[in-house]
Amino acid sequence: MHQLFRQVLGKRDLSRAGDLFSLEDAEIEGSLSEALDNIKVIACSPDYVSNGNDQAVVEICITRITTAIRETSSIERHGTSLVGLWESCLEHNLTPQEGGTEDTPHAKIASDITSCILQNYSRPSVMALAIPVAVRFLQRGNRELSRNMSSYLSLAAIVEVDLLAEHTEAIMLSVLGGRRLHLYSSSSHTY
Repeated sequence: MHQLFRQVLGKRDLSRAGDLFSLEDAEIEGSLSEALDNIKVIACSPDYVSNGNDQAVVEICITRITTAIRETSSIERHGTSLVGLWESCLEHNLTPQEGGTEDTPHAKIASDITSCILQNYSRPSVMALAIPVAVRFLQRGNRELSRNMSSYLSLAAIVEVDLLAEHTEAIMLSVLGGRRLHLYSSSSHTY
């Protein structure tokens, strides 16, 4: 792993995290999978949701990593680690607290990663990893994530209809569940 990633992630050094953007994409591309694996360890630690420093370090590193993946077109090389981190978010709370609009720390990670993965809907190897995970996000109660997943899955359906067909039941249940939620919230308003 690149020395700067090692320092920022190993020591949770927020003061150096911004320096990652001074590095060339090609200089760090070989380190991205290992950095993603380290981020997963940090984000899955028991105190992550209450540790603002670790959350800030993770957010900055994810932004740098997803930018480098896009710029170097290396999603296939790092897709397994990226989808692994994305999937690990499903093990945590993704739903904002009652009445709150701010995403939970793991919902932020998932949101930051979603577009980097699913914008590659024309790459079969990436979609084979991503679609089963994306479908699971649909049923996790975070409206914004579900909306984004639905948009990207509709694009993926153009190219990877066979992969999506395997998940038809889960997708339909999600659509019906969202409709029920929408109808319930609409009927609870007084006019």
